[in-house]
Amino acid sequence: MLKSRWTKIALFTALVGPLAYLAWRFWNQDLTANPTEFLQHQTGDWAIRLIVATLAVTPLRKLLHLPDLIRYRRMIGLFAFFYASLHFVTYLWFDKLFHFDEILKDVGKRPFITAGFAAFVSMLPLAITSTRGWIRRLGGKRWQLLHRLVYLTGVAAVVHYYWLVKSDVRSPLLYAGLVGVLLAYRLAAALVARNSVPARPRRMAEPAV
Repeated sequence: MLKSRWTKIALFTALVGPLAYLAWRFWNQDLTANPTEFLQHQTGDWAIRLIVATLAVTPLRKLLHLPDLIRYRRMIGLFAFFYASLHFVTYLWFDKLFHFDEILKDVGKRPFITAGFAAFVSMLPLAITSTRGWIRRLGGKRWQLLHRLVYLTGVAAVVHYYWLVKSDVRSPLLYAGLVGVLLAYRLAAALVARNSVPARPRRMAEPAV
């Protein structure tokens, strides 16, 4: 089932769903009394959900013995970047009207903006190098090393969300817990793999002639 193109089409349709929902709300002029805040929250929420989903693919494929799940990680990751880009554009356009001097001041003075900017910037090379061509250019090991930036993305996105909210921190703490568990799994798996590698036997020194 995971190898079927219809499964991939169904996932693509589901990931486009939030955008269609926002477009429908926009068409019906139903973006609440504060459209900018509504769009920022909606796009930001979907970005962090899909970042967590991207991080979850590897643990799930190993724990559930479903190696074909890896087929969907790239799509989920690119949609995470897409919604993060929409989130960033609503801030640049509707909130700051592309006044880059004010944006730079925000990045330097407002911690939640700094964390959000770090999360977005760390996603850029991941999105750019997500193709098979880039894997060939970089080589498998360097490509995997570069794509560990997704760990920074997850942490920075959670910090951004936590610092953004002022009172109800239940949602950011939920995402923090999920990201923490997913990163802890990777650390544990790396330690187990390292400890399972048999040590090379030492060569006996040859007697002097």
